[in-house]
Amino acid sequence: MRILAVSLDLDDTLWPIEPAIAGADQALDDWLRTHHPAIARTWTIAAMRALRARIADENPTLAHDFAAQRLLTLRHALRSGGVDSEQVALDALDIYFAARNRVTLYDDVLPALAAIAAHVPLITISNGNADLRRIGLDTHFALSLSARDVGIAKPSAAIFRSACAQLRIAPEHVLHVGDDPALDVAGARNAGLRAAWLNRTDAQWPLANDATPDLQFADLGALAHWLDAHVASRDATPHVSKAASVAASPTRLNIPD
Repeated sequence: MRILAVSLDLDDTLWPIEPAIAGADQALDDWLRTHHPAIARTWTIAAMRALRARIADENPTLAHDFAAQRLLTLRHALRSGGVDSEQVALDALDIYFAARNRVTLYDDVLPALAAIAAHVPLITISNGNADLRRIGLDTHFALSLSARDVGIAKPSAAIFRSACAQLRIAPEHVLHVGDDPALDVAGARNAGLRAAWLNRTDAQWPLANDATPDLQFADLGALAHWLDAHVASRDATPHVSKAASVAASPTRLNIPD
């Protein structure tokens, strides 16, 4: 297995996502209670979550764009309470995403990122809308690609192949690592990449045998150790300039009705 680049998923790979989402929901609710209390009384956290799920179901063409789904949700909730202001909706979106990006990294992440990037170009491929610049991790990555950038989400082969094309590395020489068996492992393998399952909970592999990962790691430290043993130094691999990075910052959107 000749690996020339490593791709990482973000949510539940570098940090647990549920605490971040819960914190974002609470931050938005607190802001609404301060600035628009009548709307907050109608649109509780549970009600807002249900509305967002409904918006997602009603807009399948936005399945790849969580930020657009969130903005539509906020517009609907605000307008239902008599606040028909795009600026207020965008302000609410800013509140949500600022909190959504206050993540707590798994303990192994920072040392592992440095170790991995010492061997090969390191990129991210994510369906989510995390902002690596806000989180403070952007300097570790040569490329950050989101479903919103490409217009289609994992497990579609298109998002993986887009990353490989931008790296200018053949898919079979790119190792994608993530926590989700279907989105990360099966998706990457179907696109021709090598795939590693990040299995932090020591779970049993849930998919059919033909979708099994090439590798499995308990944490990113184990991945870094594997690279130490199996991959040549970074100097022997293609280099992607930081200037080529795709910045995904969903905090200010201009999405028409």
